[in-house]
Amino acid sequence: MTSDSLTREGRTASRGAAPRGTSRRRTFGAKTALSLFLFMVPAIVFVVWFTYLPMLQGAQMAFRDWNTWDLTSTPWVGLQNFVTVFQDPAFPIVAGNTVMWVVGSIIPQLVIGFILALWLRKKFRFRGVYQALVFYPWAVSGFLIGLLFRWMFNAEFGVFNDLLMKAGVISQPVPWLADPSLAMTSVIVANIWYGVTFFAIMILAALQSVPDELLEAASLDGAGKARQLFSVIIPYISTTLLLTVLLRVIWIFNFPDIIYAMTGGGPANRTDIITTWMIKYTQLGNYGLSSAIGLLVMAFLLVFCAFYLMAMGRVNKR
Repeated sequence: MTSDSLTREGRTASRGAAPRGTSRRRTFGAKTALSLFLFMVPAIVFVVWFTYLPMLQGAQMAFRDWNTWDLTSTPWVGLQNFVTVFQDPAFPIVAGNTVMWVVGSIIPQLVIGFILALWLRKKFRFRGVYQALVFYPWAVSGFLIGLLFRWMFNAEFGVFNDLLMKAGVISQPVPWLADPSLAMTSVIVANIWYGVTFFAIMILAALQSVPDELLEAASLDGAGKARQLFSVIIPYISTTLLLTVLLRVIWIFNFPDIIYAMTGGGPANRTDIITTWMIKYTQLGNYGLSSAIGLLVMAFLLVFCAFYLMAMGRVNKR
């Protein structure tokens, strides 16, 4: 057999072998994809059935006159529920309270949580015990925290009034939760105490990733502690800080537990935020209005997150 014939046979064999190998690879890939899909089907069904279907059913209530006192007729009313929400005299108060609730809680939580994280990053005796004490509030129910602070702010036998009177700061008990000018401050104080832990946990985890070599190099260059903080540490963990703030804004915006336990939104809507207001409409049986408020909350948070992430992307590019 000549060399030319051997060459032709080799080419023919190679051309014939390639499709078989490709076919085997394609068959393996299809089987793998099918297996992965079959494993995912129960999770997909569970999420769709228990999350998205109830969400769609709740969303369609916002466009109907859906009242539990009369379910024989739930006519389609279009945007009327949204108009009713915006025309409600309590809406401006609730919207202002919500902004005050979020901003007044998030800034102190961030500052105090950052200070605690910087302190807990240092090595000292019984550091683990102090970390457990700082992180413990996060394991307690928000509603329970609200009940605790409701007792502490009680005008007759509350701890705060007792301490302030013994210290000579006040001469008579202060109705913290009954005074419209003090009620919102009281619930914000409770929320600050509860939420500091989250910032301390997240920031401490981020601080553990800051290389000691960077801080040593900055120190050798003559940078003091403050300069190291603002020029090295904060830029290094800026992404974690921004994402933590975003998560907390979303959480606090949708967190009625403490307010509901302490004041129930009173007095005279002075501590009502958008979610406690929605709960009140639900208790009245007006699911149409409460669903409309829920959709407004979702729309606002989606827009806020979009703009926040865009701004965060610009900051990270600098």
